[in-house]
Amino acid sequence: MRRPRALLLTGLPEHALARLREVADVVEAAERPRLGFSDEQLADLVIETGASVLIVDHDEVRRSVLDLPLDIVACMGALTTIDLALAAERGVTVLHDADQDADAVAELTLALLFAVSRYIVAADREVRRGTAGRKRVPAAERYRGSRLSGRTFGVVGLGRVGNAVRWRAQGLGMRVIACDPHVPEATHTLPQLLAEADVVSLHVPVTAETRGFIGDTELASMRPGAIFLNTSRGALHNLSALVDALRWGHLGGAGLDHFEGEWLDPAHPLTRLPNVVLTPHLGQATGETAEDRAESIVEDIARFLRGEAPMHACTPIEAGITA
Repeated sequence: MRRPRALLLTGLPEHALARLREVADVVEAAERPRLGFSDEQLADLVIETGASVLIVDHDEVRRSVLDLPLDIVACMGALTTIDLALAAERGVTVLHDADQDADAVAELTLALLFAVSRYIVAADREVRRGTAGRKRVPAAERYRGSRLSGRTFGVVGLGRVGNAVRWRAQGLGMRVIACDPHVPEATHTLPQLLAEADVVSLHVPVTAETRGFIGDTELASMRPGAIFLNTSRGALHNLSALVDALRWGHLGGAGLDHFEGEWLDPAHPLTRLPNVVLTPHLGQATGETAEDRAESIVEDIARFLRGEAPMHACTPIEAGITA
């Protein structure tokens, strides 16, 4: 029986690549467009290589590709470039490991908290420019931060990431409170948490109920000088309201890892606020996360090729949730 041929369009860690070679003949694309292959380009490549297994990143997998005789499309990036409904109609299995690396996101959350509360980014910039010791007011006074021990940390959403943040904050000596209508041990309502917490951190998915649920009223009800953290999704808060709360001094600072469309205009007023730290969707950007995800997907490919049900098969409904 002829071994399946896998067309690899993204990098894989060495161990995952070795495992893939055990179950399929691997063909790697010689050149890759910066924004990924278009549907038509990828279809030509599939025909040329005779692949029945695709491992893609941000490449388009739509009608031109799915009209070809494929068995599996394994997606290492976002599912938004794949037509899942048509894949299901054509009988093509789509694999995608959407599980969050809770530890990685929790660690970035705390990193943003430290950076905001101790002015680390601004102070680092002064040291690099050689201006830290040249100003009339000493740096230790200009960058006088807040001690976290003894403060109250509010976790909004007590799922896997929220729990991972909770015990880390407790380890810093912080009192942790939480709100989550689906978790009995989260004893606070959102208004109660916002009024009581020195730090408010969002860890909820975007739904009809949570989209924009942190707006003018909610931000105004937070404690003066409180720090706002969002390592979930930019759609959860009203950005204009957040800028106003920061600009006029009601909030002490903010750390954000997400924006609508995962892009922020460099001229946006948020970029000019010294009490804000911004990162470009780095929550799960660790080598360990990438390795775990790649190994999980490759093992699913092996499982499928053995005739077993994969663990991370997607459905058209899941595409809407992920996007």
